[in-house]
Amino acid sequence: MQSHPDGVRDDWVRHNPGLDASAMDVVALVKQVSALFDRALEPVYEGAPLTAPEADLLIPLRYATEPSIARRLADNMGMSRAGVSKTLAKLEKRGHIERTPNPADRRAALVTITESGRQAIDQIFPRQLTTEAELLAGLGEDRKKVVDALALLVEVMEDGLAHRHGRVLGLGLSNIRGGQSA
Repeated sequence: MQSHPDGVRDDWVRHNPGLDASAMDVVALVKQVSALFDRALEPVYEGAPLTAPEADLLIPLRYATEPSIARRLADNMGMSRAGVSKTLAKLEKRGHIERTPNPADRRAALVTITESGRQAIDQIFPRQLTTEAELLAGLGEDRKKVVDALALLVEVMEDGLAHRHGRVLGLGLSNIRGGQSA
C-alpha cells in the first residue's frame, strides 16, 4: 500500500529539490491508521455515556490501585495537559471522577474514578476492545511484527523529541506492550 498514491510526495520533492520528504510515507500511514480506528469506533461511541477521549482517561484509572495526577495521565498517554484537564473537568462534572487535594503537591490534584465512572467505562470499553479486535483480526501471525514495528516507531520518536526538548518523555510504552519495555 502506498501512502501517497496520488503522487503528493513526488510533487513536493520535484518542486523542492533539497527537501527531505521521506517522513511523509510513515506519517501518512500513521494518520491513515488513526483515521481508520476513529471511523471503526464511531458507532461504539454513538449515544454512549462517554466520548472516546473521556474513555481514554477512564481506562487507566479503572483498575488503578492509587490516585493519579493529570500531568501523569497526560504524559503517559501522549496527550496535551490542557486537553486532559478539560476532559477531566467534564468527567468530574458528571460524577465519573473525583479530584482531591494532593498533600505532596498543592498544584496537582489527585484523580480517582468513582463508581459512576467505573460503570460507564465497564459498559463501553469491552465494546471498543471487541471492535478493535475484529478490525485487527486479519493480522494473524503478523501481529507481533506490527507491534514490534510500532514500538520501534514510538521509541525513535520519543528519542527524537527528547533530543529536541532535552528531556525523557516515557509515553507509557510498557503499558502498551504488556509490561515489556522497548
